[in-house]
Amino acid sequence: MLDCYDVPDADPGEVASGELVVSDDVLVKVFALGPGAELPAHEHGDSTNVFHVLEGTVTVLQDDTEEEITAPGVVHHERGRAHGARNDTDEVVVFTASLAPMPGSG
Repeated sequence: MLDCYDVPDADPGEVASGELVVSDDVLVKVFALGPGAELPAHEHGDSTNVFHVLEGTVTVLQDDTEEEITAPGVVHHERGRAHGARNDTDEVVVFTASLAPMPGSG
C-alpha cells in the first residue's frame, strides 16, 4: 500500500499525532486537533517545517503572528522560527508537518 495517510482521533482539547513518513532526510507527522486544542509554539533550529492543512480551519502561530488557514493550505516555517497551531473551531482540524532535514540528522 502506497498511501501512508492515517489520521488519529482527537477529542475536544486533545492534540493527537502520528508519524506518517520517517526517513534519513525527512519526517512527516500528522496532527489532529480537537476543538479548543493547541500545539504550543516551538522551533526546530536545524529543520525547515511545512504545514499542509488538510481538513478544517486551523489558527497557525508563527512568531508574533496568528492567521487562520483553511484547507487546503500550506504554511512554510523557516528554520529556527517559532510556530504552533490552535483549533478555535467546533470541528477536528487535521494538518501534516514535514520537517527536512530530519531533526537530529545534522
